[in-house]
Amino acid sequence: MGQSMSCGTRPEHGIFASVQCGDIVTVRRAMTADPSLLHQTTAYDRHSVLHVAAASGQIEILSLLLERFTNPDMLNRHKQTPLMLAAMYGRISCVKKLAEVGANILMFDSANRRTCLHYAAYYGHADCVQAILSSAQSSPVAVHWGYARFVYIRDDKGATPLHLAARQRRPECVNVLLDSGSLVCASTSVYGSPGSTPLHLAARSGSIDCVRKLLAWGADRLQRDASGRIPYVVAMKHKHGACGALLNPSSAEPLVWPSPLKFISELNDEAKLLLEQALMDANREREKTILKGTAYSLPSPSSFSDTASDDNMSEASDSELCCICFEQVCTIEVKDCGHQMCAQCTLALCCHNKPNPTTSTVTPPVCPFCRSVIARLVVAENNNKKKNNEKSKSQDEVVDVSSSKLRKHRRSINLGEESSSFMGLSTIGGSFGKITGRGSGRIAADNELMDKPIV
Repeated sequence: MGQSMSCGTRPEHGIFASVQCGDIVTVRRAMTADPSLLHQTTAYDRHSVLHVAAASGQIEILSLLLERFTNPDMLNRHKQTPLMLAAMYGRISCVKKLAEVGANILMFDSANRRTCLHYAAYYGHADCVQAILSSAQSSPVAVHWGYARFVYIRDDKGATPLHLAARQRRPECVNVLLDSGSLVCASTSVYGSPGSTPLHLAARSGSIDCVRKLLAWGADRLQRDASGRIPYVVAMKHKHGACGALLNPSSAEPLVWPSPLKFISELNDEAKLLLEQALMDANREREKTILKGTAYSLPSPSSFSDTASDDNMSEASDSELCCICFEQVCTIEVKDCGHQMCAQCTLALCCHNKPNPTTSTVTPPVCPFCRSVIARLVVAENNNKKKNNEKSKSQDEVVDVSSSKLRKHRRSINLGEESSSFMGLSTIGGSFGKITGRGSGRIAADNELMDKPIV
């Protein structure tokens, strides 16, 4: 893996040079004059023209060749398919085309027993990771092998795509894989012995972005590898002080993406984005506190975080404040009861109770105002529209609801005796349950994941 493909200069490699360089006219002419050229391979790696077209991102030539080939899964010297090479080089159009014509996403190479998903994650092509996972949902793999099983498929060292993405400092791929159901605490174990988790490998590589995302998804800071080390020890051994500070078991627990939200059937994409942003903002504040007074500093927060906060405050006069914290604007609405909260309080509500590790089910969160089970969350409707609708119905019944005092009084009456149980919701700190993962197989040492894949 990683070897570049150069245009050959020898006469027998003329068609490979034309394919790689995108000379579709020459390729057409060669195919017409001598169809047997399509079945030639390079001398050493035994790449077919399909391999060369996929690796070079020549989508027009690839489409042309696929019309002549009945098998899109031709193998080179290392049993790599064209789809694997397209995923390796991040050729998203070729990945989608090969998946469209039925390329097998479940094939393993002979070098490390890795799939196209491993390749895409290893080299950090998040769009290719997403495309392969989307294909897996609609392919026979999902029916006969299982989509969830495919997401955390292992190579010959017990590493899942998430392990490789964390080890290679690929936070975008880590996010896509976690969001698709990859096991955050999976171990590179073989034959029942403990190995490294993605958090161990992120700590080893010093990727604070990967560490942050893994912690937010419930990675266990106390899980030990084959040498009995926790991620904190691994980070400090490799002199990654900032990662070590966040992984130190004595530091404050990170806020974890709440398990109940994973079971809400209709979590609107926009609402999910707001909740994820609230979680990351809360953890950034925690990180600032942990690193305060040390020699380490964190990367600047995203511009979205800053602008979103400013926008919310500027609209506070026109929108209804959250009646739990009375600080943030309501951005999340519970369907079908219609009660609204800010993203921070919604997140805290779902994190309020630790999940029971002895049971496979998680108690769903309930609306703090009417106590109905939360089955759907959406972005809150703009309150100005509601006001305009109320005014159009009856001008005689116009009530000034812009007063924050009136809103507080009205909501405090509705809360009644239940208000005491929500006093802690605006504080999103504390200890949260962890998602544990188990694996089976032989031990894989850290240096086993530093191999360079072969092309």
